[in-house]
Amino acid sequence: MISSMPANTPEVALQFFRGEESSRRAFRAYFTEAKYEFLRMLRIPAFSIPFLALPALLYLLMAAVLFGDAARRDPNAARVIFTAFGVFGVIGPAMFGFGSTVAIERDQGLLKFKRALPMPPAAYLLAKMVMAVLFAILIMATLIPSALTLGHLKLSAGKIFTVTFINTLGVLPFCALGLYIGTLVSGRSAPGFMHLIYQPMLYLSGLFFPLPGFMRLAAPIWPAFYLDQLALRAVGLPSRGPALLHVAVLATMTIVLTVLSVHRLSRER
Repeated sequence: MISSMPANTPEVALQFFRGEESSRRAFRAYFTEAKYEFLRMLRIPAFSIPFLALPALLYLLMAAVLFGDAARRDPNAARVIFTAFGVFGVIGPAMFGFGSTVAIERDQGLLKFKRALPMPPAAYLLAKMVMAVLFAILIMATLIPSALTLGHLKLSAGKIFTVTFINTLGVLPFCALGLYIGTLVSGRSAPGFMHLIYQPMLYLSGLFFPLPGFMRLAAPIWPAFYLDQLALRAVGLPSRGPALLHVAVLATMTIVLTVLSVHRLSRER
């Protein structure tokens, strides 16, 4: 039996263990980069406090104070307010966490430095994506208790999980949008350019109030519109257009902007 074994068995085994060790090192590199990117952004008060605290506070102002009676009488009104602030909450860290930081780090030469390090090329962008996803989870984790206790929201656990899952994955198109802007502008001007898109999108996509007829027709040009429609469907409310269309638009946007951004970054030396 021993004689029937291949002569190169020790070499095959050695290659196998080397491959395992290489995979462990790659995973450790991805994990470490993502961990410290998340902790870095969490420890920046100007970034973490507004994005983590404002969605829940503004939601309570709207759902419990200004429109508390309407939300208490009409369960659908409570659901609309909840989905709007959920979408509002998750897109901010995705756009600014990518756009502003990438632009600043380009100016500082950090991207060139990271290319010289023995780390996987995708670890830089993947770490920022994980950071945005974790911020989205934290935002939903603060928003849901407020909605269930003071916002008059009545939803099953399954629907709450579904809308949280949609919003968590829904950060990816806005990561791609922020990344693309970050590859186009300087670090000093990046926040201004981000706000030029972020602020109009919040209102012109129809998140917070019904739009007039002519503006309602233009709402689909904003990616927040499609994420909001998916969230509305997840909580049992009607949406404009099929869910497959909304997913296709967001997925296409994510892929196209990511490819364009990576191409621009790869050309920088």
